Amino acid sequence: MEPTKQAILDTLARIVLPDGGDLVARDMVRAVTVDGGQVRFVIEAPSPEIAKLMGPMQAAAEAAVLEMEGVTGVSVILTAHGDPKPKGAPPDLKIGRHPTATDGPAPVSGVDRILAIGSGKGGVGKSTVSSNLAVALARQGRKVGLLDADIYGPSQPRMMGLSKRPASPDGKTIIPLVAHGVTFMSIGLMVGESDAVVWRGPMLMGALQQMLTQVQWGKLDVLIVDLPPGTGDVQLTLCQKTKLTGAIVVSTPQDVALLDARKALNMFERLKTPVLGLVENMSTYICPNCGHEAHLFGHGGVAAEAAKLDVPFLGALPLELEVRLAGDAGTPIAAGEGAASDAYHQMARRLIDGGMA
Repeated sequence: MEPTKQAILDTLARIVLPDGGDLVARDMVRAVTVDGGQVRFVIEAPSPEIAKLMGPMQAAAEAAVLEMEGVTGVSVILTAHGDPKPKGAPPDLKIGRHPTATDGPAPVSGVDRILAIGSGKGGVGKSTVSSNLAVALARQGRKVGLLDADIYGPSQPRMMGLSKRPASPDGKTIIPLVAHGVTFMSIGLMVGESDAVVWRGPMLMGALQQMLTQVQWGKLDVLIVDLPPGTGDVQLTLCQKTKLTGAIVVSTPQDVALLDARKALNMFERLKTPVLGLVENMSTYICPNCGHEAHLFGHGGVAAEAAKLDVPFLGALPLELEVRLAGDAGTPIAAGEGAASDAYHQMARRLIDGGMA
């Protein structure tokens, strides 16, 4: 039986540092992944100078984990804040290249289901829905991954509270980060927060292929892919090159948003990708002072569209200030309590009960 992440951390907590404390207490252990009997993790020293002295600690950590029951192999990377070339790691892996040829839609190793979250236009809260749905599914016991495929506007690192660059043990594979119980990868982790990604279509498609096939996702019940808005290269590549379980389309209730949502629905139909359901975001606003309920963007339009198309309606999500504040703070609202969190958990339960997640 493969060891748990907690058991690995307990083992690493016994590695005492020369100046006191241990690897876990000093918050030096990152990106613990377990795939069968293969264990991988990163030791991050506070500075390059300290990292130079930690070779024995790296060796001791590797030996200790290798002795654990069920462990058949261990890969340890020693890195440091501000260290561009971590000890034991190859030169930085480059994201963004021309795609390689594949024989039709391919699965992602270890991933049972892949759900694409799309929208016909920007500004409808697709990324907010993606991150909160991922967290809600994880809190209900699913093994969940979240891939931010919005190459030009990656917002998920901020929403998930992550900014570290993922490690690459061999210059080919990528160790994803973990936050709020969700395994996570985004192009936003590979470039500066204010750096623009200026790529043509082939580079976009190559980057998406890399993040799907080179990331060590491990065993996942479901991988959620947060698509960019619209019906462009990324959507086309994902639907044609990856075995998707299906797509979820997010829209606000007003007519202008629904016009574009219909285009997204038509795109998935033409690409033979099942639409698993529609979500109405920003459906209801309740004044925190007087309790008055208002429908600022209309109400019920997405549910009516779902009924018209005979597509499942997965739920209506409220418009709340706390949702925006939680996303900006890096802790999705679904990680907490309250009406907005409950709405995401109800949606997650519908997906689980329907065998979609």
